[in-house]
Amino acid sequence: MVLFPHGGGSASYYRSWTAAAPWDVEFLAVQYPGREDRFGEPVPGDMRGLVDVVGTDLLADETRTTTILFGHSMGAVVAYEIARRLTAAGEPPAALVVSGHPAPHLTRPGQVHLSSDDELVEELRRTEATHLDILDDPALVQAFLPVIRSDYRLSETYRPLPGVRLRAPVTVLYGDRDPEVTASEAQGWHEATDGECDTRAFPGGHFYLDEHRDAVVGLLTARARSVLTTSAVPWPSTP
Repeated sequence: MVLFPHGGGSASYYRSWTAAAPWDVEFLAVQYPGREDRFGEPVPGDMRGLVDVVGTDLLADETRTTTILFGHSMGAVVAYEIARRLTAAGEPPAALVVSGHPAPHLTRPGQVHLSSDDELVEELRRTEATHLDILDDPALVQAFLPVIRSDYRLSETYRPLPGVRLRAPVTVLYGDRDPEVTASEAQGWHEATDGECDTRAFPGGHFYLDEHRDAVVGLLTARARSVLTTSAVPWPSTP
């Protein structure tokens, strides 16, 4: 289970998820360039650049077997584009689970990435996408604000990239009070794949994940086990 963070987020957001994962499903969080242990790497300026970096990393991982992708918010469309990249390379994911984002063709344009630093900080306070104690530290704000702005630019200028059509089944999760995605925008993911698509709403806002972590981890675990069950090769009954 490969986990893609939200805009401005990092792999550490999913640390507690990996601890809660069962023994038979491995949760691996993607670290985007420009943050934490990849802080010194240049931040891609658009979706294609980010997909090139992450897709290359995944395709180079020779230990990867059955793969399911999960992404929240910006991470949802990153996971979607990675799924298409893997499909084009002949290694399609077994499933895609997306959260808190409209269907790719319904992505909302925005201007937040053009805001002043103070306006950008206020937007982060409004969405609660960043710990408030970090926003109260000017030095930390100046260190990570360029990455935040880049993620907003990537999200607000994103349009589906040209390429193959997704065939994997898609599960769509969202908060029923999330101002960033409506029920109809979540339903729009049906048009993003030739595979099956189902949706599920959770009580809460954009970061409903924080309140329902165990339920979401359980859902992802069940999805992974169902994929493994249907794709498993029968064990031979004789030597």
